[in-house]
Amino acid sequence: MKNAILLHGSSCTPNSYWLPGIKEFLEKRGYAVWSPQLPNTEAPSLKTQLPFVLKNGTFNNETVVIGHSSGCPLILSVLENINVKISKAVLVAGYARKLGRMMEPRLKRLEQDAEPILQARYNWKKIRQNVKDIIFINSDNDPWGCDDKEGSFMFQNIGGMLIIMHGEGHMGSDKFNQPYKTFQFLEKLLEL
Repeated sequence: MKNAILLHGSSCTPNSYWLPGIKEFLEKRGYAVWSPQLPNTEAPSLKTQLPFVLKNGTFNNETVVIGHSSGCPLILSVLENINVKISKAVLVAGYARKLGRMMEPRLKRLEQDAEPILQARYNWKKIRQNVKDIIFINSDNDPWGCDDKEGSFMFQNIGGMLIIMHGEGHMGSDKFNQPYKTFQFLEKLLEL
């Protein structure tokens, strides 16, 4: 059965930015879509979010997982902890290392105080074994630091496809006035 899982970023909901449009797009193509409200979104934590997704998500060889921002390191952890090879993972404005630069002081405090969403290290080989196609979409001017360098870092460790967008920022951010209500480029990628 074709299914998709959509994972939002920090301080967001399943209704943030382009997620509702992608959900509708996938449902029209016969996917059963799970787009949950993740726990602890103000300070994303593997301790709470990873068990939640592993317990409630369905993973099979037709599963597509899409994440935005902090939903992306969560996807990496999910891929490391499942025992099935899913069809596709798309990481939009993702990262796999601490993002110290450009972060406002309030978020730096949250990062220091909270259980991090990042793992200390990833088993890149196992992650790669558990996904047929993996796509990284990063912008060259992401204000949070989830930029082309982060996309390149993940790509160098996993392979797959790296897409660098030019001037697209975080592809959804209230603070930086990026409403990003539609994401037609992602829809085209999902049609392939």
